Amino acid sequence: MSPRSDRFSVIFVSIGLAFALALVPLPFFLDMMRPYWVALAIIYWGLETQDRISLGMAFTIGIVLDLLSASALGLHALSLVIITYLVTRFRARLRFFPPWQQALSVLALLMNDRIILLWIISLRGEPLPSLEFWLPPIVGTLVWPWLFLLFDRYRGVMRHRPGL
Repeated sequence: MSPRSDRFSVIFVSIGLAFALALVPLPFFLDMMRPYWVALAIIYWGLETQDRISLGMAFTIGIVLDLLSASALGLHALSLVIITYLVTRFRARLRFFPPWQQALSVLALLMNDRIILLWIISLRGEPLPSLEFWLPPIVGTLVWPWLFLLFDRYRGVMRHRPGL
């Protein structure tokens, strides 16, 4: 396996884990707090690898997530493309923020995603969601530092494997 394809395999394994965490059934009180795992993985890889996560890749991942979660087709695709665009656009600044400021930036990205989702809900004529609708970005922000450290460690272990 070439080093380039190995780097992509690390990304795909982590995004696959994010898919699993996003789709595993949870009790209602935990489900309403479930962070947007796939977006958190996309944010990490967008920050840490300069050109590995493209808008097309984010769109494809979003379409797959739409199909697996039986949501409106294009909903996750749109949100992941916007998140990817913002991360790649402001990568130079976000990457060198201290951890607390980076977590606040992740909160802003996840809240932006919720605002887009709220806009789509209102366009579809559905009733506005309750306050629990805003819990996943907050939980995602709290999870971000730990997820960042986990991905960073995983990336370091994969980079230093013998035989590569």
